[in-house]
Amino acid sequence: MRAGAIIVAAGRGLRLGGPVPKQYQRIGGAAVLTRTLRAALACPDLGSVTVAIHPDFAGCYAEAVAGIDDPRLMSPVHGGAERADTVRLALDSLAPAPDVVLIHDAARPFASAGLWSALIAAASGAEGAIAAEPVVDALWRETDGRADAPVPRAGLWRAQTPQAFPFAALLAAHRDAAAAGGPPALDDAEVFRRAGGTVRLIAGEPDNFKITTADDLARAGRLVAAREAAMDIRIGHGFDVHRFCEGDHVTLCGVRIPHERGLLGHSDADVGLHALADAIYGALAEGDIGTHFPPSDPKWKGAPSHIFLAHAAELVRTRGGRIANVDVTLLAERPKIVPHAAAMRETVGRILGIAADRVGIKATTMERMGFVGREEGMAAIATATVILGEPA
Repeated sequence: MRAGAIIVAAGRGLRLGGPVPKQYQRIGGAAVLTRTLRAALACPDLGSVTVAIHPDFAGCYAEAVAGIDDPRLMSPVHGGAERADTVRLALDSLAPAPDVVLIHDAARPFASAGLWSALIAAASGAEGAIAAEPVVDALWRETDGRADAPVPRAGLWRAQTPQAFPFAALLAAHRDAAAAGGPPALDDAEVFRRAGGTVRLIAGEPDNFKITTADDLARAGRLVAAREAAMDIRIGHGFDVHRFCEGDHVTLCGVRIPHERGLLGHSDADVGLHALADAIYGALAEGDIGTHFPPSDPKWKGAPSHIFLAHAAELVRTRGGRIANVDVTLLAERPKIVPHAAAMRETVGRILGIAADRVGIKATTMERMGFVGREEGMAAIATATVILGEPA
């Protein structure tokens, strides 16, 4: 199933004061939109992310995405006069069309990757799904500044974004709504329901609030500061080496590369993934690959190394943490690594469930010195930064 996201950043959003819209103001050193995009791209189930922007703020957008190097981030599209126009124009721009599309406000930077994934799964059929929280406070109708009458809160929910829908059905609903005119819908869920669709409610998150006022921006700053203070930052290192043997290819960082020889090992001898898995295990003080996948066990004979790396990443998640970034240096005279580096970054990012801009892949020769220089084998050095203790 292909899922894509539209981040709505087209409004001028000047209620916070000053010339810079709220989605481009900074919290903890990064623009709100930057944090929103990084949160979305942390979801491995998203195949693309498109941002709808106001053309007057193209420069602000370029600055916000300058540090994001992820092939899933598409070129921005310009929004329309109203939010519904913006969403429709963005939907029209998606190619190839996804099966499911999620609409998200740029000013909600704290939606977790798990929430994105839950909505994608819930909207995988004919229904839509929105993040929402039940209303727990007492509600009153106001008249002339005074409490006039209580409003029953049973069955009331506060809507959030992301909101997820079958792509074709949502696009058709927006086109029909634009042709029919009439009062604007509250959100995309209302557009979808007016067209006859049904919408499921998925439990939202308390931290997934929308930044609208200066108080909201201050709250976001406090949340970022608290998360950073609670971080338990771990750094692990890994090293691996394999000798050459007969063969016609090598597998490096999950990518098969034609070569006149192969690499010898109990598994597929992916020296890059082995070093990286050991780096993550090291950051967690969880031993190494041999601890979890003993080479004496015939079950792992010829096993693809992505199994080992995925297991290391799952250990991070079970400890309530995340992988902040990884870096791999491959040591080899041949084959050349640069032509394959982008594919390696995408592959490693997909296995780890992180954006490709958090994956470094480099290569160096040994200037014909040592076993690598004599082309007797290959080696890899890897570093992983793991953050434990952050709120889910």
